[in-house]
Amino acid sequence: MSQGLQPETEAMSSEAVSLPSVERLRMDGVWKRFGPTQALAGVNLSVKVGEVHTLVGENGAGKSTLMKILSGALQSDSGTILLNSQPFTPHTPLEALRSGVAMIYQELNLAPDISVEENILLGAEPHRWGWLDRAGRSSRARAALKELGHDDIPLDVPVGTLTLAQQQVVEIARALTGNPQVLVMDEPTSSLSQRDAENLFRVIDRLKERGVSVIYITHFLEECQQVCDRFTVLRDGCTVGSGEMDGTKLDGIIRLMVGREITEIYPRSVRTPGDPVLELKQVRGRVKPRSVTLTLRAGEILGIAGLVGAGRTETLRACFGLDHLEAGVVAVWSKESSRGSPARRLLQGIGLLSENRKEEGLMLNRSIADNLMLSCFGTLARFGFVSDRRQRQIAVRLLDRLDIRANGPEQAAGDLSGGNQQKVAIGRLLHHDARILLLDEPTRGIDVGSKAQIYRLMDELAQQGRSVLFVSSYLPELMGVCDRIGVMCKGELVDTRPVPQWTEPEIIRVAVGQGAFAEES
Repeated sequence: MSQGLQPETEAMSSEAVSLPSVERLRMDGVWKRFGPTQALAGVNLSVKVGEVHTLVGENGAGKSTLMKILSGALQSDSGTILLNSQPFTPHTPLEALRSGVAMIYQELNLAPDISVEENILLGAEPHRWGWLDRAGRSSRARAALKELGHDDIPLDVPVGTLTLAQQQVVEIARALTGNPQVLVMDEPTSSLSQRDAENLFRVIDRLKERGVSVIYITHFLEECQQVCDRFTVLRDGCTVGSGEMDGTKLDGIIRLMVGREITEIYPRSVRTPGDPVLELKQVRGRVKPRSVTLTLRAGEILGIAGLVGAGRTETLRACFGLDHLEAGVVAVWSKESSRGSPARRLLQGIGLLSENRKEEGLMLNRSIADNLMLSCFGTLARFGFVSDRRQRQIAVRLLDRLDIRANGPEQAAGDLSGGNQQKVAIGRLLHHDARILLLDEPTRGIDVGSKAQIYRLMDELAQQGRSVLFVSSYLPELMGVCDRIGVMCKGELVDTRPVPQWTEPEIIRVAVGQGAFAEES
């Protein structure tokens, strides 16, 4: 193991002897079982006052279950929890919150039909003499957003009308209003641009100065190096390592996470793009995009970068027929097809992976098998009836191919971890045999091992002559897997170049309007 990386038992025992006075939270021997599934098997975790402690592991390792126990959403089968050296056994999230433990879930937990202001102060509304203090509520909500660098978000609009990234900002703002002692952040930057993530990191630094302990769950290990003081690694429901981030190499953490070496995170085969398969010419939506012109070729991976709100998602939705086109031309297989509906796009061999798998990508109450086959039951049917046996056979093959961790194809998609849900959504495109894949943030919420699998899959698809239009806010993966990258700014695709002609600072410069966009205007 590299310096700073040590077995959990050594790290925890040393800590308990030398630093008891600064320990904010301790979880010892925590077990949790769901029927035949052992989710946690004696997990240990220790967090100090004013520390940012990252909890890492593959999807299904037990991170979310452990944090739900801490936040009162679940109760453990056995084990002890100490908060400020006192026994802590919350039975509800409200009880945990009142004790100073706040949780920001990866899957947003907002009320979409009420305002941003009401969501931020929901359950903690300021009042005087039994009357709601509306002015005080507005002031506190605005202050929370300003601390995150997003005081431009309107307070009076329904939160469901905001973008996914803006909703995540609202979720974080709500947690901060309670002045927590322990703040759990589950994938807080998964839908944020690099600029928004930097704002969040500055907020975390201020929380540390106030003595707040932050438990930071992320699959972006580079973020751990930037903002975290120590780490704990879970694998298969067990604590397998802990240590100081300073001096620890990411390769060592990855080995603990997956139990094996992961080589070549970004595989790239030699690819020779062919003829155009998808062409957008000055495409404009009702609000966004404002103007997009691009050409996607057979066997090519074309990345789309840009800040949150630049119009990347709207471009994919307009291309797939989900959003109305105000102007411009869409050509599929060199034939104009500007007014296509989603049904027509599927028939043309185009598949869309939405960034919002919870509300748009999956039917969480239906089985994995149903979700995999939703868009294409034709291969399963005989005389108008779906063959359950055939459906199960195909589902099992896709589960194996994508390494989806599940009890079987009959399990409800909503019971899976976030990363495994994402793989189910990708599997549906494979079952549909899509030749053109529109992927919107396909690795959001996916662990490093699963990301490598998705990157390899994208490379294999490109080798087969399929084409990928790939939206991502994570610049290293765009640089690692794409042939070309286009950058959007304020609704326009302003510059597209082969990957070797880009650097990450140059992409950011163009995305904020200081590059080609500024020169053209």
